[in-house]
Amino acid sequence: MLRSVILAAARSSRVERLVETAPISRDVVKRFVAGTGPHEALTVTRHLAADGLHITLDHLGEDTETEQQAIATRDAYLELIKLLDQAGLTKGGIAEVSLKLSALGQAFDEAMAERNAREICAAAEAVGTTVTLDMEDHTTTDSTLDILSRLRTDYPNTGAVLQAYLRRTEADCRELSYAGSRVRLCKGAYKEPEHVAYQSNLEVDKSYVRCMNVLMAGEGYPMLATHDPRLIAIGEDRARWFDREPDRFEFQMLYGVRPEEQARLARLGFTVRVYVPYGTQWYGYLMRRLAERPANLSFFARALISKK
Repeated sequence: MLRSVILAAARSSRVERLVETAPISRDVVKRFVAGTGPHEALTVTRHLAADGLHITLDHLGEDTETEQQAIATRDAYLELIKLLDQAGLTKGGIAEVSLKLSALGQAFDEAMAERNAREICAAAEAVGTTVTLDMEDHTTTDSTLDILSRLRTDYPNTGAVLQAYLRRTEADCRELSYAGSRVRLCKGAYKEPEHVAYQSNLEVDKSYVRCMNVLMAGEGYPMLATHDPRLIAIGEDRARWFDREPDRFEFQMLYGVRPEEQARLARLGFTVRVYVPYGTQWYGYLMRRLAERPANLSFFARALISKK
């Protein structure tokens, strides 16, 4: 119920205006979003890398409706990759980028979105890093996977994202668990109909474990994106069961969520990659993160009423 309420708020322009204009929102957003521009994101990336963490950066911008907006997003990624390279943060894949095809024009010109993504992949490969294609609601899944397949022809390290709450995902994991295939497995944060997605937390968790087993048993590179202590523990166990060394898979977590756990896993020798968003369009991102992990709502509420 709470998740549904938060997702409804994410679609409300009235709630968006209320949150954006609340003075304390800046402090709340600062915890989960690395600023509005690339230089702020670069500062956060440096700090995380200094702590032994890996990073994937997301330029927020999902409401792309024109070619000009899509080009602006592409150019923002190209600038970001250039800055990361100049800072020496692309070596060894310390920092990579994640992008949503919707921000590159997927909704109205799929071919253009693919061209934009291809330019970003080329720029990333040129400086020794990679790109991961974020997944969105189920209506875009086939399109995103089709574009991924074509991009991997020239840029085989392009990462995929699969969402455990979709009923189709276990099969998609089997298809994408081949050698060299980088796959981020997350639970999923969009409100989806029952015929395409599991609805209960228990069903989603069970699906996540089934999908994890497929990926860990396969020949690809699993990226386990979760903050759930039980799923993290299962991930550690599956790594031992399938004899996966720490350089053959990784954990991923969101910026600002469970940083102590991120540090703990890194100390144990695991690769931990932090998903770092930045940009002005932070509202939709933040609301989906609250829906994905409703426990964060208490922090958000406390911050909004705090006088500090």
